Amino acid sequence: MTNKILYFFLVAVASTFFSCNSNYSSKKTGYSKIVLPAHQYTLFDKPDYPYSFEYPAYSNIVKDSSFFTGKPENDYWINVDFPSLNAKIFLSYKIIGGKSTYKIKQASGNYKDSIGINRFDLMVNDAFNLTNKNDVIASSIDEISIYTPNGISGVFFKVGGNAATAKQFFLSDTVNNFIRGALYFNSTPNVDSLKPVQDFLQIDIEHLINTFKWKKLPK
Repeated sequence: MTNKILYFFLVAVASTFFSCNSNYSSKKTGYSKIVLPAHQYTLFDKPDYPYSFEYPAYSNIVKDSSFFTGKPENDYWINVDFPSLNAKIFLSYKIIGGKSTYKIKQASGNYKDSIGINRFDLMVNDAFNLTNKNDVIASSIDEISIYTPNGISGVFFKVGGNAATAKQFFLSDTVNNFIRGALYFNSTPNVDSLKPVQDFLQIDIEHLINTFKWKKLPK
């Protein structure tokens, strides 16, 4: 009887030893699957706004106030908000000939805020400077000229790597109107996890740009 008990004890120990040291395969790191809606658009065309465009039906248009500590420069700064995707397209509008705060690069390489007249060349330089602030962490910055079927011109910036915003652009008629757009996510930038959403929103940004129109408002 004692020998039988000892035998079963040894078998149990051996089974435990081999089960603890058996081969296994680790699961690869993955990201949660994001269900993306079908691309559908609706028209933004408020009578008192100097522009119109089509935006995704699964987004909301809200006035932006995050850049201001006091009274906004004008009432035409808005966000295209995507609550389900945790993302926003910031649209900041400037009147050529008005006044704005610009980022002026210093000899040290830092940028300093400076009040200046909204000259077209200053606004273009400011758009490039804001994009190039990502050059420390960006793997690439591509600049693509824009000219749409509606006669709208500008530049689109595609920023590679874990930059705060990978999609930026500006549009202008060079005489009266200038608008800058930038896509931001309400999360820490991670190019691998955000790529499906960035690719999805790239189509929406292109649609917004291609349907964008300037409007002549009554004085």
